[in-house]
Amino acid sequence: MPSSSPAPSGETTSRASTVQPISAGILAAITGFASSFTILLAGFTAVGASQAEAASGLFAVAFGMGLLTFLLSLRARIPITIAWSTPGAALLAATALPTGGYAAAIGAYLVTAGLIVVAGLWRPFGRAVASIPMPLAGAMLAGVLLELCLAPMRAVGAMPALALPIILAWALAMRFARAWAMPVAVVVTAAIVVAATPIPAGALADPWPQPLLVLPVFTLDAAIGIGLPLFLVTMASQNLPGLAVMQANGYRVDVAPVFVSTGLASGATALLGGHSLNLAAITAALCAGPEAHPDPARRWIASVANGIACMVLAFGASFATAFIAVSPPLLIQAVAGLALLGSLGGALTSALGEERDRLPALVTFVTAASGVSFGGIGAAFWGLIAGGALLLLLRWRVSA
Repeated sequence: MPSSSPAPSGETTSRASTVQPISAGILAAITGFASSFTILLAGFTAVGASQAEAASGLFAVAFGMGLLTFLLSLRARIPITIAWSTPGAALLAATALPTGGYAAAIGAYLVTAGLIVVAGLWRPFGRAVASIPMPLAGAMLAGVLLELCLAPMRAVGAMPALALPIILAWALAMRFARAWAMPVAVVVTAAIVVAATPIPAGALADPWPQPLLVLPVFTLDAAIGIGLPLFLVTMASQNLPGLAVMQANGYRVDVAPVFVSTGLASGATALLGGHSLNLAAITAALCAGPEAHPDPARRWIASVANGIACMVLAFGASFATAFIAVSPPLLIQAVAGLALLGSLGGALTSALGEERDRLPALVTFVTAASGVSFGGIGAAFWGLIAGGALLLLLRWRVSA
């Protein structure tokens, strides 16, 4: 009877050097999808998407970010990880239905995509966007996120028996397995919905995504009220932190091709209902850091695995959307709010970190959080304008 012998140490090392980054990339994909897909669906619905259109948009951005991550990482041999814009989706969730409806929102997505391409091709414009004071950008994002982040407590007040177990599961997971906190919260929510909510027959009968082409309508209100803030949030809250993560791990990224490719991909996904793609920050840290592999030269494998996993997960978009559609809306908002607490904390830290800019940042925050709208243009834009004007005035008085 033949006996088995241990694999040579070189073979074991080679296998480990491949398994570790692959597992890190898959973990990053699952965590990223499960922790924020509810925010995307809330955003798509807020700007007028039907259930089928929201599923198409989720499929488009999930597949698009996976494909782009796979191609860029494979070509550059560095862990370039692309993600959907979670802060951008939160911005959409806090936005009123635009004049012109869902087609106008698609037009605004295309405006955002065009601006991202311009930022890559025209370096002075990219530098100008990067020069927006971080306190104002953080304050604008914090103001946008505040409403959703209040949802968990509102859910506790309205339906404590359903909301409290979700929050407790999330808190315990944060203590013992932080990376899995949101996936655990999503699983508990799913179990509660199945147990407490009657699901109509046939609601989950068609699990396969059906991409739907949406012809855009371009309106000035949507371009300024949705397209421009979405661009600024995507750049300030995703692309710039994503670059910082890469630099912190020793990778130099040529931003021009990344911005151009993400802008073009965002334009393609917009026609199917997706909002925008950008450099990842949190999932990039998982793929580009030492957790992916001790050797920085091997970490690109994690991003390649992440891209493949995201493309696979994209095919669950219709199932996820159908399930969310039959769930209590406040409960889903509560899950999204839990997912955004970390982003809110980071945005507030950025907004209030510098004492001399604290008052303009607070003006930006309260204006963006107020939901006020003038001329069909949303509060996020006016918050940036109000805070920026006060910042310029105070700095002018100091220098005069």
